[in-house]
Amino acid sequence: MTDGLMTIREMCDSFNVTPRTLRFYEDRELISPERRGQHRLYNRSDRARLTLILRGKRFGFSLEQIRQILELYDPSERNYRQTQQALATARERLSDMERQYTELGAAIIELRAQILGAEAEIDAEEAVPPASPAQASGMTGDSR
Repeated sequence: MTDGLMTIREMCDSFNVTPRTLRFYEDRELISPERRGQHRLYNRSDRARLTLILRGKRFGFSLEQIRQILELYDPSERNYRQTQQALATARERLSDMERQYTELGAAIIELRAQILGAEAEIDAEEAVPPASPAQASGMTGDSR
């Protein structure tokens, strides 16, 4: 595309997202493509922002956290404040993820134990021979 601009289709193909996803981020004012008639054209800045948005989503950042980081973009200060905010958000998210990882590990251990217990019950039940109809009704022919 000329001027480094990309169409919505090219953006979708490049970033493996749907047009609906791009429109969603546009509606949330996270990206702001140029409009030419009915066409949306995305520049280098939009592509960089989308890269950060998708990375943030992959790491579990909320859209609001992503917005706050994007709003701090300031090349005149070499994005120092943006980097600080991104680092603080990333540390917070990593802490949450590590806690969830620990909780998930404990849940996995507990679920495995439940499965083993249920399998042992089934195996024990299958090991007991079934009672004959006469034994089940108490009529064994034994008249003591």
